[in-house]
Amino acid sequence: MEYAAAKSTLCRQCGRHFDIAVPPEATAVGTREAVLPGEAQSLLRRFESLWNREHSTTIHCFECRAEQEISSSASSTICPACSTNIDLRDYKITTSFSRNIRTHGSIYVSARGDLSSNTVVCRSAVIKGKLRGSLHCVGNVEFKGVGRIPGKLTAHRVIVDKKANVEFFRQLQVDSLEIRGSMSGEVVAESSVLIRKNGSLDGNVRAKSITVYGKVHGNIIVGERCELKSRSTLRGDLKAARLVIEEGATFIGKSEVTKSKPAASEPQIVRHEEPAAPVKVVC
Repeated sequence: MEYAAAKSTLCRQCGRHFDIAVPPEATAVGTREAVLPGEAQSLLRRFESLWNREHSTTIHCFECRAEQEISSSASSTICPACSTNIDLRDYKITTSFSRNIRTHGSIYVSARGDLSSNTVVCRSAVIKGKLRGSLHCVGNVEFKGVGRIPGKLTAHRVIVDKKANVEFFRQLQVDSLEIRGSMSGEVVAESSVLIRKNGSLDGNVRAKSITVYGKVHGNIIVGERCELKSRSTLRGDLKAARLVIEEGATFIGKSEVTKSKPAASEPQIVRHEEPAAPVKVVC
């Protein structure tokens, strides 16, 4: 007995190769045709349809913002609305590169790569080397190296990796930000900012919410919730609709709880069952 999707096999007695679709006895006599059971045929057709199915994705034109669905294997396309050529290729930068890029693909800058283009537009990016120009990314940007970013950066989500140390000279505009390593610069986030345990941020923050496990040196203004976890450190003034400070956190600065949204009149101290160091608040 052979697997239903198998195309050929070997005879276990004589070692002769033959196709399963035509049994040996049917080849000799020529009177019978190989017929798979109905359930096996249905399963085989299902596997073939999944294998041959083309994955597709939806993109928007850079010029007119018209939406269209394209195959994931395509390298370029034409906008059906304005006839603009749209690049879909991925770019890997391993040396110096200065040409402007506008693609719906991804960009990877290696440790020895130097991307000095004035304008770069892409779907996602991973930066290990140098980035000198401006970058606009509709998806995620991940920094994995040490460097200074003199240009403007806008993205849906920015991740500063654990071993990264990035300095932004211009305001960083994102939907959300996650810092696992070190970063300096001003941050404006439409949604949330997360500072991991070993993460540190040197700069002012404006966001909807922020959660700090690591260290922040700068002023924070959030429209909703600010959480300072145990063993976190904040050196700067804080303004939030709701403030939660866990035991063991260090806060040096002034705090203001706004009345724009329902919030407690005073900072909330979260106590754990296990004993922890006292909260340090210096005004």
